[in-house]
Amino acid sequence: MDMIENRAATFRIGFLLIDGFALMSYSSAEEPLRAANLLCPNAYKLTHLCLESGGAVSSSGATVPATPIAEAHDSFDLILVVAGGDPLKLEVPSLYKWLRWQAGHGVLIGGVSGGPVVLSMAGLMRGYRMTLHWEHAQALSEVSPELLIERSLYVIDRNRLTCAGGTAPLDMMHALITQHHGADFARQVSDWFLHTTVRVSSEPQRAGLAERYRTHNQSILAVIETMENHIADPLELKQLAAVVGLGARQLNRLFKQKLSTSTIAFYRKLRLDTSENLLLKSQLSITEIALATGFVSAAHFSSIFKSQYGVSPSVLRSQNIKSTLETSNTP
Repeated sequence: MDMIENRAATFRIGFLLIDGFALMSYSSAEEPLRAANLLCPNAYKLTHLCLESGGAVSSSGATVPATPIAEAHDSFDLILVVAGGDPLKLEVPSLYKWLRWQAGHGVLIGGVSGGPVVLSMAGLMRGYRMTLHWEHAQALSEVSPELLIERSLYVIDRNRLTCAGGTAPLDMMHALITQHHGADFARQVSDWFLHTTVRVSSEPQRAGLAERYRTHNQSILAVIETMENHIADPLELKQLAAVVGLGARQLNRLFKQKLSTSTIAFYRKLRLDTSENLLLKSQLSITEIALATGFVSAAHFSSIFKSQYGVSPSVLRSQNIKSTLETSNTP
């Protein structure tokens, strides 16, 4: 499923609301899509799902009418699980099985606030970068230390979307709408909600893109944000250019002018930096890291990595392990 091209067909989203979900997290994800439909009728079809009949009850007691997943027969392009409370205590094997079935049939799977916890319990986050609300992060890390948890607003990694909740879904939906319909249309939607400062996915743990790369060129920043959301499934130059309505040559000239490098060279360095972080901080195999950062094989990854850093991935990891052990054994 190509998430980057403007879509003529309606994009079908199922909101799976788990009792105890926060209304703000839910509305911040749903409202931008409703506004998009006002500006472009039938851009998105929204379906509300729940676990049992009677609808889904929010943490404030409000009930949202919804269809139990056992009775839902619609097809979806994306399912977003919105959860709050203590999702680690949720034990619904039929839910996990349903989510795995959807994922196995090519549906994009996402989680908001505590929703990513539900995805991890369904076994759907292995090898994927992810985020979730800080309230749940420590507990999930202790239960599943192998997960690649980041303290960011949202993460889009291949066919998984995870979001910290609160108002962060506004920013994730801006990215999603940009990928589907272009930056100008997404800006109209954000302006509808007076959401004039759209945050990048990595906030608040790192400085903004403008500060990191010392440019305020909006086309450059939009393309870099798209790159960060497509680390594992690298896009072609023409696809990146389409995000900001430029030609491939125009975009390349812009990158060389503002960042002194070509678009694709910048993209490759971004993926390699991500792979270095995974080598040092995760337990994934080198093959898994290669695939998670968009390389076709471990051999290809190792060759490119060594040319960039002067050392192979396996050597870097072994050096880091040795250094860690020596530090821990120091009196």
